[in-house]
Amino acid sequence: MNTSNVKAFGTTAADADLGHMTIARREVLAKDIEIEILYCGVCHSDLHTARNDWGGTQYPAVPGHEIVGRVSRVGSEVTKLKVGDLAGVGCLVDSCHTCESCKQDLEQYCLNGFTGTYNGKDKHIGGHTFGGYSEKVVVDEHFALKIPSNLDLAAVAPLLCAGITTWSPLRHWNVGKGTKVAVVGLGGLGHMAIKLAKSLGAEVTLFSRTPDKEKDALELGADAVVISTDANQMKSVGGKFDLIIDTVPTIHDVNPYVTTLNINGTLVLVGYLGPLDPFLNSVPMIMGRKSVAGSVIGGIAETQEMLDFCGKHNIVSEIEIIKMQDINEAYERMLKSDVRYRFVIDMNSLKA
Repeated sequence: MNTSNVKAFGTTAADADLGHMTIARREVLAKDIEIEILYCGVCHSDLHTARNDWGGTQYPAVPGHEIVGRVSRVGSEVTKLKVGDLAGVGCLVDSCHTCESCKQDLEQYCLNGFTGTYNGKDKHIGGHTFGGYSEKVVVDEHFALKIPSNLDLAAVAPLLCAGITTWSPLRHWNVGKGTKVAVVGLGGLGHMAIKLAKSLGAEVTLFSRTPDKEKDALELGADAVVISTDANQMKSVGGKFDLIIDTVPTIHDVNPYVTTLNINGTLVLVGYLGPLDPFLNSVPMIMGRKSVAGSVIGGIAETQEMLDFCGKHNIVSEIEIIKMQDINEAYERMLKSDVRYRFVIDMNSLKA
């Protein structure tokens, strides 16, 4: 298959900084769309992959799965978008299309394994996939998304991971007017959960370990803030919430939050991967038919639904724009939670 070389920014080892490199992109096939990347959000998954925190990273690695740009070429059979349109690519660039999950538009749960935008198996040119820290991306039109033209393009980028990761459980658990939702953690995911849940009509509460996030949470749309380290405040919301979206990316005790669920309530983990420690206490779950669940990103149809909703309600992420050359510093700042609330790379800086 014919390929072309494009500029990118990536790393060759877990302990190496990201820097300039050249990668191969396939030439546009009949159903492919080529997107000139204008902005790319920076996700914690980017950092974890670059540094092989989860194991299995294939090098060289080019992260980035919050991609927004403009269509520069289309294949002969493409009907979804045309040259000049705004388009996005999230965490997925392929799936089997035939399993029960894919047939239900749940490509993120593809039973044969989805292809990630980076560090996935490239079915076309071999090797592994490269992400959005690059000049352009080529993707099957099914996995390209239409971007509302009324939104700030840079601030749309994080919707393609942080947005859909929180939208999916909100929709799955039928959040709407009168639903009581709590969010654990105010970061890239948490701030989107507040905005989306509030716009769906829910009463929204932030759980925070310290009071310093209260002002921001209320400005983002939260109705209340509960300090999770304050026993009296936690007791005051016992049995209250229909849904809790837990966005904390590190190991933590979820048991105190389970007790704040209403009967039939669910706590859904969207930020943390790994075993729970300490052990999950089943007593309050059994006594109230409460659940602890997990959720990951969303399918393509659901992601488009989220983007359309954000376009209608003028919802975008709170961002700090950086140059591509500042990514290593940005990673260090992410580890300190020193960003409000998502870095977005101006990809024009890659040309410098």
